[in-house]
Amino acid sequence: MALDARSSTFETLSKKIEARTARAGIIGLGYVGLPLAMAVARSGFTVTGFDIDPKKIVALDARRSYIDAVTNEALTAEIDAGRFSSTTDFASLSDCDVIVICVPTPLTKHRDPDLSFVEATSRSIAAHLRPGQLIVLESTTYPGTTDDIVKVILEGTGLKSGSDFFVGFSPEREDPGNQHYHTATIPKVVAGDGTQALSLMKSFYGAAVSTVVPVSSNATAEAVKLTENIFRSVNIALVNELKTVYAAMGIDVWEVIDAAKTKPFGYMPFYPGPGLGGHCIPIDPFYLTWKSREYELPTRFIELAGEINSAMPRYVVGKLAEALDIRAGKALSRSRVLVLGLAYKKNVADIRESPSLRLIEIIEERGGKADYHDPFVAEIPPTREYQALKGRKSVDLTPEAIAGYDAVLIATDHDMIDYAALSKSARLIVDTRNVFSRLGLTADHIIKA
Repeated sequence: MALDARSSTFETLSKKIEARTARAGIIGLGYVGLPLAMAVARSGFTVTGFDIDPKKIVALDARRSYIDAVTNEALTAEIDAGRFSSTTDFASLSDCDVIVICVPTPLTKHRDPDLSFVEATSRSIAAHLRPGQLIVLESTTYPGTTDDIVKVILEGTGLKSGSDFFVGFSPEREDPGNQHYHTATIPKVVAGDGTQALSLMKSFYGAAVSTVVPVSSNATAEAVKLTENIFRSVNIALVNELKTVYAAMGIDVWEVIDAAKTKPFGYMPFYPGPGLGGHCIPIDPFYLTWKSREYELPTRFIELAGEINSAMPRYVVGKLAEALDIRAGKALSRSRVLVLGLAYKKNVADIRESPSLRLIEIIEERGGKADYHDPFVAEIPPTREYQALKGRKSVDLTPEAIAGYDAVLIATDHDMIDYAALSKSARLIVDTRNVFSRLGLTADHIIKA
């Protein structure tokens, strides 16, 4: 393609984005994709959402959101304004000027990256690729994925990145349940394959979010996301390890942290728990450990943090068994346990990688019987690793039901739970979130773990 033709392709797309006449396609309408689609639509673009799950499309067509961050009212407003529609027909990708990939990037059972969703999506885009499109990856991954996989698959069509089409990366920063920040107010890191791609990225995201943070390359932007989550993983592992050490010494780690955080410099509080959950922290660090092997460089710090955090559910069940033995004179193998909270964090319905699932599994491996209560999760949906738990339903949290369990294990500290009433009805409580102390509810039958 001649230089003036390349410039024309860039300038045409740039003008469309600036005028908000560009059509955006968002692939993957989950916790990342649907809120992004709403933010982009609100900024004036026409948005088509794509997903392989027809149930999601049926729900969206009925103006029913399945993501807490998107209200039915917000969804309805964008549909009625003609700015949002959704489909399972990927042929419509050819109508889109900007295409954003928001698909899962899980790990295999061996903790290797599973990029099958990214690769399949890239091939779907390639089948409908045309000159004048900007293709963006938002899915978390290791440095090099955008350029070495997405770009390569797209260039397999004969079209070239930087001339016929443009490629960029912008890491998602969604935080389910966060009431202070949402998609449009969280600063957005952006990068592109070349100066023109970066310019398009800044223009597109700058229209939808309040702050855009450009970086020098797609690999750098990919590394930013990993760094953010490795930082949290390592620090959570540190306090989880401190919890076990201080517990052996008879010291309350939560009291230690509360006192330490009064220091106005050089300290940031992180809190222990029953294990890591969510779509980022338990997974993302291992993308870097996998990629580092290519350079024959160890990531001992990251892997150690993963080992510590992964061991927490078994540690918690050990403390539960110990408490049942000492306080109730009963073995875990003969006990009924109510796990309170299935979601990985409080006040959301998100159970991705939730340690509660592992807690239930370990309790039952040891012969106990485990039920759960979660006001946000009525039934356990299908999961990749816990198929045996599919279909189990949340039990009612009545005084009679609570009294029927040998122990209640607090895994997620949802705010809507009446902890005072729970304390009165439960025979034994094992608290992994320090919620009872925070509420001033101390009693001999409440044990921290």
